[in-house]
This record gives sequence, C-alpha cells and structure tokens, in this order.
Amino acid sequence: MKMKNAILCLFLAGAPGMSALAQKATLTKLWSTDTTLKVPESVYFDAKRDILYVTNIDGEPWGKDGQGFVSRVSPKTGKIETLRWVEGLNAPKGMGVYKNRLYVADMNEVVVIDIDKGAIEKRIPVANAEGLNDVTVAKNGQVFVTDSRKKTVHVVVPEVPNSVYPANGLKGPNGILASPAGLLVLDNNSVNKVNADGSLTVVAPASSGADGIEHVKGDEYIVSCWKGDVYYVNIKNNTSEKILDTQAEKLQTADIGYDAKKRIVYIPTFFGNHVTAYQLTVN
Repeated sequence: MKMKNAILCLFLAGAPGMSALAQKATLTKLWSTDTTLKVPESVYFDAKRDILYVTNIDGEPWGKDGQGFVSRVSPKTGKIETLRWVEGLNAPKGMGVYKNRLYVADMNEVVVIDIDKGAIEKRIPVANAEGLNDVTVAKNGQVFVTDSRKKTVHVVVPEVPNSVYPANGLKGPNGILASPAGLLVLDNNSVNKVNADGSLTVVAPASSGADGIEHVKGDEYIVSCWKGDVYYVNIKNNTSEKILDTQAEKLQTADIGYDAKKRIVYIPTFFGNHVTAYQLTVN
C-alpha cells in the first residue's frame, strides 16, 4: 500500500500526459479570427443564440482602467460580428450565462449584462475581492466566481452579505466549473473537486497556470493552461493527456469556450489577440 501511494504521488507531481489510461484525444484547427481583438482572456459559447462572447482586457491584465469590453464572434467562421458589443469594463475575464444574463468577472465585481439589450444591467460588488477570474453557473442559477488573488471562491447569485463559498486550502484558484461531478476548481497545477465540507480532492493533474475547464462527457474534461498547453483529463482515472502545445509560437491558451454538441473548442490567445477554433476528436 505504501508503494502504491508513493507511485501515485510521483505521478501527480510529474508532467501530465504520461498515462496510457487516458483516451486518445486530438485537436484539429478549424479557423482563427483576425487580430483586432484586444487581449482576449475568455470565450463563452452561447448555444441558444449560436454566438461566442469574448472578453477583452485591452490593457493591463489586472488594471482598473475602464478599457475592457466584450465582443461577439461567429462560432462558424470566426468573423467578429461586433468588436465592442459591451464596453465600460476593466479587466474582464471569465463568463457564465443564465437565462438572459451574461455574468462577467471583472476585478472586484461581477458585471451582469442583459444579452437581449447588449447593455450592462448592474454590477455585483464582491466584498474584499481583488482578482476575480472565472465564472460558472449551476443549473439552479447559482453563480460562482473565483478570486485568484484572495484565494477564495464566492457565490454572487443569490446575493448574500457573506459570499465566500467553503473551499479550503486554495493557493490561487482560476478556472471553475459546476459539473456533473460537482464543483471543480483549477488550482495549484491540478483539477480539484470541492467536497461538501469545503475540503479539496485532487482529481486530475494539470500544468502551471491552469485556466479554463469544460466538460466533454462522463468523467472527461478539457483543461487549458495559460502558458500555451491544453489537456484532456479523466477525473475518475486521475489522468491527463496533453493535446495541444502552442508555447513555441508564443501563443497563450487562456479560458476556453466549448460547443458540447459539435465538440468544438474555442481558445483565446491573450497577447496573441485572436481566438482559434479546434475540432475535438476522442477515440
């Protein structure tokens, strides 16, 4: 038993993508947008409206300068339909949709956009927040957001005075997903499940700068890491397989969007100033 645990620890500490247990997954490039986007950090695929929302920082990654905005992009062609669809944000990052509202993490508040009107409806301040990063929306409408700087997770909808969600021991959480397996958080170079008591369980290894996470099927997910690598992970087998590496091209792979029906992954390249679509194939 001690030997088995030691081997598991070595695996988790090692480079992802070494396990033969993971299913074979590949990404094939479909298209890229032009480079008029301004530091795109996150992509969200709105299946109901068949559109991509892209957050643009357009300034310092953590600057409160009012330069940030959200774009609308065609998921079929990559054509930028509306570059500055909604303006007046700071350093917008992760997004989530519930009914007719788009929720955007923006420094120390979550900006709520009325999708039909294409306008900011309100801003939800998050007490003591400094670095809100990613958003996920549960089926019941609860909206969760990570704070990478304060090492916390918050519930911002429904709005309550104390919005801190019990997730103990976080080192700098980024991507978050309300998944069939429960609440998953990317933190400390791994995929973590948040347990009912607030403790964390590592369910798959990742790489440094783990950024975006999307559910593919069953126990299988796709995870992007900011520095330029993407992984296909299985949280049941605790495995991770690298399926894309753009570091040699000096292109980041930030907070991904995903069309679950067509299995298309949308990757924002941050300083590369464009979004690229890839077909995901799983054998």
